[in-house]
Amino acid sequence: MSKIGYFCGPVASFKDQIDFNNLPNHVAVIMDGNGRWAKKKGAARIFGHRNAIQAVTDVTEACGELGIKFLTLYAFSTENWGRPKDEVDGLMELLVNTIKKEIGNLMENQVKLTTIGDLSHLPMSCQKNLQEAKDATRLNTGLHVILALNYSGRWEIVRAARKIAEEAKQGKLHPENIDEHFISENLETKGIPDPELLIRTSGEMRVSNFLLWQIAYTELYITSTLWPDFRKEDLYEAICSYQHRERRFGKVLEPNGQA
Repeated sequence: MSKIGYFCGPVASFKDQIDFNNLPNHVAVIMDGNGRWAKKKGAARIFGHRNAIQAVTDVTEACGELGIKFLTLYAFSTENWGRPKDEVDGLMELLVNTIKKEIGNLMENQVKLTTIGDLSHLPMSCQKNLQEAKDATRLNTGLHVILALNYSGRWEIVRAARKIAEEAKQGKLHPENIDEHFISENLETKGIPDPELLIRTSGEMRVSNFLLWQIAYTELYITSTLWPDFRKEDLYEAICSYQHRERRFGKVLEPNGQA
């Protein structure tokens, strides 16, 4: 299995090598490869999406067990509407059914569920179930799971620019007050820290219009594993790789570790 990143070596579990004092606060995942996984099995693409639920469950559980605070999952992009109608319809039905089934587990494990993206274009049944799940879990204090639905980075930045322009038009904002913090406060992810680690499955070397502003200094981890096969051990390996990176944020570190 080929990977981009640091390979920690053969051990019983990569979890054994994780430094719990150096965990990423926020992990983001581009869940890719469902269609290719299904094709290898000689099945329709929706079969891959259905079998990807276990990967979501495993990663969510593992993040919660490790003590990671935020997990963002790229579930449906604005570009995904261009897929075949039967696949999109199947995805939406799967989303509704999965949320209904998982409410109990979310509450038991104190998982808070929120979303980013334009939900207004989703079927009303999806919107209703998502809102019910968000309302039910809003006071939970464990892992914060963010589903990116009908989301793209460029859409988010355009939306923020329009909001800022409207404030300026109304005389409520002076251009000199616009800085990075102000722009971040107008994004979908307001109040959520930028991810330290972005995982992409299926081996594709691109970020696919995901969190374009937020991943400026995020560590990337690419695995050839297709998303339906991704399990806790794969997440542990990604974190192990992350912990062997030197995060300099554009600076030069001195021998003592200081910038």
